[in-house]
Amino acid sequence: MQSNNPVFRRSGEFNRSGAYANQTYAGNGTTSGYGSDPSTWGVGVPGETTGYTTTPDQGRMTIDSVVQKTGISLGVVILTAIATWVLTPDVLPGADISALMAAATIGSLGAFALSMVNSFKKVVSPALVLAFAALEGVALGAISKIFDAQFGDGVVSGAVFGTFAAFAGTLAAYKFLNIKVGDKFRRGVMAAVFGMVGLSLVSLVMSLFGFNIGLFGVTGIGMITAVAGLVLGVFMLIMDFDFVEQGIANRLPERDSWIAAFAMTVSLVWIYTNLLRILAFFNQD
Repeated sequence: MQSNNPVFRRSGEFNRSGAYANQTYAGNGTTSGYGSDPSTWGVGVPGETTGYTTTPDQGRMTIDSVVQKTGISLGVVILTAIATWVLTPDVLPGADISALMAAATIGSLGAFALSMVNSFKKVVSPALVLAFAALEGVALGAISKIFDAQFGDGVVSGAVFGTFAAFAGTLAAYKFLNIKVGDKFRRGVMAAVFGMVGLSLVSLVMSLFGFNIGLFGVTGIGMITAVAGLVLGVFMLIMDFDFVEQGIANRLPERDSWIAAFAMTVSLVWIYTNLLRILAFFNQD
């Protein structure tokens, strides 16, 4: 099964039709680890050279490995967000928030750059995944502090609670409703994701030149993109769950658990930021 998600597409094991699709045995026309003469086969005594070679088993992806890696990634996001909130100046009426805006901009752009690297990198790099999580945390910490000052402290806590509720609800629906992810669904979600990212970049560039079209603000038109983004984030989570399920079935190596951790971190951050805008819209004076 071929995935159209660039995060998952590079995984050769994920795109196999089965766990043993490419396995070969002696005598089937390929070069085997065994010699052609059975008398040369060894008995596998430790420290002794045998007539065959083995590949060390470095572990396979499991639910536990995915949960562990995702927990580490989200933990880095949360810790750096808290650190950014604590270390930046308080937002008082009329106060200068340029430091917070700079942190949000640098964190967002840095996280976006690393997300592109992680998405298209041939081999997953845990260090780059954690670096992405750290920059994402800086951006979220700054953005959350600004929203907290402008729209009340219930906005941030509500968005956090809503994000984890969305995760739990989507996971329950995926399992109990037996949701199947097809190629059309993947292509549609990824097209929408890239479209949304493209719009946000255009909006950012225009805002730097003094043109604010409000597509991603706390406005009426901004609510359209926020709700669409929230729905899209749920669809992204469904794709993440499908990747984990297929990856375990196809016996992906444990290191690919970092791919799942990265993808779910992206999805949860996406859901959080859109929930933050939706709650802020209904909480403004």
